[in-house]
Amino acid sequence: MMQNGLFSNDDTPQGQTVGPVTCLGKTFANDHERRQYFLKLLAEKLKDPEFRKIEGFPIGNDDDILNLSDPPYYTACPNPWIAEFVMEWESQKIESEEEYHREPFAADISEGKNDPIYNAHSYHTKVPHKAIMRYILHYTNPGDIVFDGFCGTGMTGVAAQMCGDRNVILSLGYQVLPDGTILKEEVDEENHSIWQPFSRVGSRKAILNDLSPAASFISHNYNTPVDPIAFEKEATRILKAIESECGWMYETTHTDGRIGRINYTVWSDVFACPECTTDIVFWDEAVDQENGCVRDTFPCPNCGATLSKRLMKRAWVTDFDPIIGQPTTQARHAPVLINYSVDGLPGRFEKRPDQDDLELINKINSEPVLDWVPSNELPDGFNTEQPKKSHGFTSVHHFYTKRNLKVLAALRRLLKSSNMEKQLLCLVGDQLPRASKMHKIAISRLNTNLSKTAGVLAGTLYVPSNQIEYCLISMIGFRIADIISYQKKRDGYTRQIVSTASTHVMEIKDNSIDYMFFDPPFGSNINYSELNFLWEAWLKVFTNNGPEAIENKIQNKSINEYRILMTKCFRESYRILKEGRWLTVEFSNTKASVWNNIQSALTEAGFIVANVSALDKKQHTIKALTTPSAVKQDLVISAYKPNKNFEERFSSEAKTEEGVWDFVQTHLQYLPVTKLQGQSLLSIPERDPRILFDQLVAYYVRKGYQVPLDSREFQLGLSKRFSERDGMYFLHEQAAEYDKKKMTSKSFMQPSLFVKDEASAIDWLRQCLKDKPQAFSDINPQFMQQLSGWSKNEVVLDLRELLIQNFLCYDSQDDVPEQIHSYLSSNWKELRNLPKNDSSLIAKAKDRWYVPDPNKSGDLEKLRERSLLKEFEEYKAAKKKLKLFRIEAVRVGFKKLWEQQDFATLINVSDKLPSNVLEEDPILLMYYDQALTLSQTDTDDGW
Repeated sequence: MMQNGLFSNDDTPQGQTVGPVTCLGKTFANDHERRQYFLKLLAEKLKDPEFRKIEGFPIGNDDDILNLSDPPYYTACPNPWIAEFVMEWESQKIESEEEYHREPFAADISEGKNDPIYNAHSYHTKVPHKAIMRYILHYTNPGDIVFDGFCGTGMTGVAAQMCGDRNVILSLGYQVLPDGTILKEEVDEENHSIWQPFSRVGSRKAILNDLSPAASFISHNYNTPVDPIAFEKEATRILKAIESECGWMYETTHTDGRIGRINYTVWSDVFACPECTTDIVFWDEAVDQENGCVRDTFPCPNCGATLSKRLMKRAWVTDFDPIIGQPTTQARHAPVLINYSVDGLPGRFEKRPDQDDLELINKINSEPVLDWVPSNELPDGFNTEQPKKSHGFTSVHHFYTKRNLKVLAALRRLLKSSNMEKQLLCLVGDQLPRASKMHKIAISRLNTNLSKTAGVLAGTLYVPSNQIEYCLISMIGFRIADIISYQKKRDGYTRQIVSTASTHVMEIKDNSIDYMFFDPPFGSNINYSELNFLWEAWLKVFTNNGPEAIENKIQNKSINEYRILMTKCFRESYRILKEGRWLTVEFSNTKASVWNNIQSALTEAGFIVANVSALDKKQHTIKALTTPSAVKQDLVISAYKPNKNFEERFSSEAKTEEGVWDFVQTHLQYLPVTKLQGQSLLSIPERDPRILFDQLVAYYVRKGYQVPLDSREFQLGLSKRFSERDGMYFLHEQAAEYDKKKMTSKSFMQPSLFVKDEASAIDWLRQCLKDKPQAFSDINPQFMQQLSGWSKNEVVLDLRELLIQNFLCYDSQDDVPEQIHSYLSSNWKELRNLPKNDSSLIAKAKDRWYVPDPNKSGDLEKLRERSLLKEFEEYKAAKKKLKLFRIEAVRVGFKKLWEQQDFATLINVSDKLPSNVLEEDPILLMYYDQALTLSQTDTDDGW
């Protein structure tokens, strides 16, 4: 916070003239002098051809990059001072004597978006800063360095800074002691609420990076101190200037002759009747204002033919575009409604545009735009195709009405003379989508007193048939209050470092970062470079989308290219992260293929996944609310970088059984001991023996070793060396902690299982039979209800085959097995305390299926594997693509081929599988990815 009008030595808020300031060991008379000094250094750096070859270097000339930059804190290109900041920060840190250890943050989080900080600038995707704060407080200490390689608007930087604000920390539900210790609420063995220390108050340092110049520019402004009083004064001055120059364009006449201010004008697309070619104004004929809906069908006002939007063709108009110096053909649209206010009169008014309004629009449209506006041609892309096809938009300026385009151009000119150009430019940029023709009206609110503006459809460049042309001057005036509110909340000195580059290559030394929080692109969810093109055209610096990690047909990027690009990012992140430290990845995507490719990229880079939790951002996008398959809650992946001691031990122990148990011992230390939902204890999937074995196999395969144990031997070893609780395995001291927590919890919740293939069917049966051995007649009706979601490529197996290959059935020839005896004696009083060879007990137990003890399941597993391998041989011999098969057979076959180092056959069989099967199965993807990599290595080496 500001103290007595002064600011800490090296960080003077923009708009202030106080000095001197110190930055990276150098002292300057004031902040302006600091910027000029580093701008000269950056200008020299930009002349270096090698510097411009850095992957992800943005597209723009030197002057425009320099104009955006505020070095050394922010550069609109790769930031060459990051390493120096890291060294300086490390030298200032007070190292704790305690050895660093954190369990993964395993609690599910719910955090809303309705906060002045969050609302200060919009973006395609954002994680609320308060949600990120919880992770940073958990994983770091004051002064630690946090890195976000996909920073977007810089919420990670805001969260890192806010960790020094006691009031914000208290708002998260924590307590803060006078000495800065932060406490969180837990429950003890007597079910009493206790407050345990877990972190300390103090801001954290942040390095923020994004490929997009638009994103990094917003991040810089979010994370740069600004004097709120000076900002309000300057913003008000600019607003008055633009009002004086352009206010006349938003005037309309009220019924009593008074002049009103237009809030917004509704424009409607014009179509042609296919029967009589009459112009159809879509708003007039299709919109039912009384009932707040759009009619599916409606009559032509001229010939009476029944019409629908799908049956009609657009009306087009060809006109000369003086901005680009050539004719353009665009969809016709007409003004149909004006919403306005009159000083001195309460409420808002609406009217059909009258002759004066139409003449005003014609006057504006006939006059040239004298100031510079971006006229860049829209690139080919998934999102850019929609406005090209639907409305004939070919250039950036086509997204704005002539009126709003003139105001934007005038604002850009006025801002150049401001001492707060960047902050105000960021404010104006926030309004670009809402000021465009993409702003739609909420038809459902037409007959209500609610706001009728519905904003822009997120993640698209969709131009609706009914568009709102908002008064840009008013929009900016409304947003100023949010910016000032945020600036008053933040301290007046913390600066975070911002860079514009690919996360593939960061100029940071190995093992330098204390913690990472990523919200990266997810497959084809959002095409950031396309959506940011409109904003970056005003900034004159564009995203270099070569290394953009997305799925995009136009860029020739499939899910495979996406995985490769994400692997490069994670591998670089792994390099710069300190040993034993954590990476949190926020995930939002419905596709299993993207989920598996993210996890594959993480493990390929060297990270080990320890936990997956939920993050509920409360307010959902329209897609999340209306699409059945949409994710209502994001997932959060917690992964860690193993410490060097373990890596060194593993390299010498990998081929022995000791390496296996060293891995498990180390991995269990990083897993959450308990996870609660309310007062119920949840199962932790990562502690399941099969998941542990999958993690072990993945680690060995990534390192190029063969696992020295099979799954049966692994489970036997687990039961001998570690403590089992509720089907999960713990270190002995962890088991004691788990037992204490279980005593205070009200119940234990198993995860819900959805049967979609053979593996999930076996899991379901195991859960079904573990505590309740049952006869086939009891199991079958339950099992049949689970088959509705079975994968279309997976052979549907008969229940008897699944039972025979994976479970045991008591035939009454021997004593009753312990599993069945325990169940029967617990549920039937007359069967208690009977010997296992008692006839009544045997009769009750006969024909019940049960989960075999690990000590007795070896032969069963070998028989099943032999059967699966036999089936896999048929897949190898197949000449055509496989349409129906057993994925379990493919998994076993891939494992065998891996052990034999037969990469060519593995790749050959992979090519026969449907692409979605490979992409959606993490085990198959892992073997394929490694086989592909190693086969290419062999070729490169001349083998």
